[in-house]
Amino acid sequence: MGLQIHFVIDPQGWCCMGMIIFVWLYNTLFIPQIILFPHYEEGHTSAAAILCYYLVSLFCIVSLLRASIADPGKLPERPKIPLTEREFWELCNKCNMMRPKRSHHCSRCGHCVRRMDHHCPWINNCVGEDNHWLFLQLCFYTQLLSSYTLILDFCHYYYFLPLKKVNWDLFVFRHELALLRISTFMGIIMLGGISGLFYTQLMGIFTDTTSIEKMSNCCEEISRPRKPWQQTFSEVFGTRWKILWFIPFRQRQPLRIPYHFANHV
Repeated sequence: MGLQIHFVIDPQGWCCMGMIIFVWLYNTLFIPQIILFPHYEEGHTSAAAILCYYLVSLFCIVSLLRASIADPGKLPERPKIPLTEREFWELCNKCNMMRPKRSHHCSRCGHCVRRMDHHCPWINNCVGEDNHWLFLQLCFYTQLLSSYTLILDFCHYYYFLPLKKVNWDLFVFRHELALLRISTFMGIIMLGGISGLFYTQLMGIFTDTTSIEKMSNCCEEISRPRKPWQQTFSEVFGTRWKILWFIPFRQRQPLRIPYHFANHV
C-alpha cells in the first residue's frame, strides 16, 4: 500500500492543528532547557530521561503529521465492486456514489470515507479506516508526553535538588516560573482532553463501533462485540504484531478481510 498524501483545505483545521503543534514545540524546546539539561549537568537525572523525552516527543509529532496528511480511506470515483460483494455496498445519498457499508460521507471534506470514525479538526483530517491507527498513536503519545512533562514540572520544584549553576542572563531562567506555569497549564488541559478521547476510541475498537455509529444509534447489531479484542485491534493497526502498534514509522498493510465479514452483515 503506497504512501498517499491527503491534504484538506480548511482554515479552521489549520488553526486547530497549529495550536497542537505550538504546544508540542513549546514543551519540546523549553522543558529540556529548563529542567532536563541543567539537572543532568548537576547529576540529578540521567541521560536516559532526556533520551526518553525526545523519543516520546518525536513519536508524538510524527504520528500527528502522518495522521493529518494520510488518506483516511477516501473512496475512488468509480470503485470496482466484486460481484460477490455487491450486496454489501450501498448508495450514498449525498454524492450518489457506491460505497461499502459502514462508510460515511464527510460534509467537510466532501467525499465518502471507508469506516469513518469522525472528522477531527485537531489533525485537519477525517479519521477513517486507513489512518485510525495513526490517530490512536497520536492520542497515546500525547498522553505520554503530557504526563512526562507534568511529572518533570513537579519534580523540578518538589523533588530535584535546587540548581547551583544557573545563568540568569538566559531568557528561560529569568522567566522560569512563568514558562513552567504555562507548561503545566497546557499539560493538564491536553492530558484531560486526550484521556477522554482516547478512552472513547479504545471502547469503540473493543466493541467494533465507530463514533458516528454510536451517535446515530442505528446499528444495534454492530454495537455488540463479536470479535476478540486482539482481532479488532489487529484490523485497525494492520498487523497482528503488537509491538508494531506503537511504531508510527511504517506503512499500514490492511488485513485482507472481506467487506461482508468486516461489516458483520
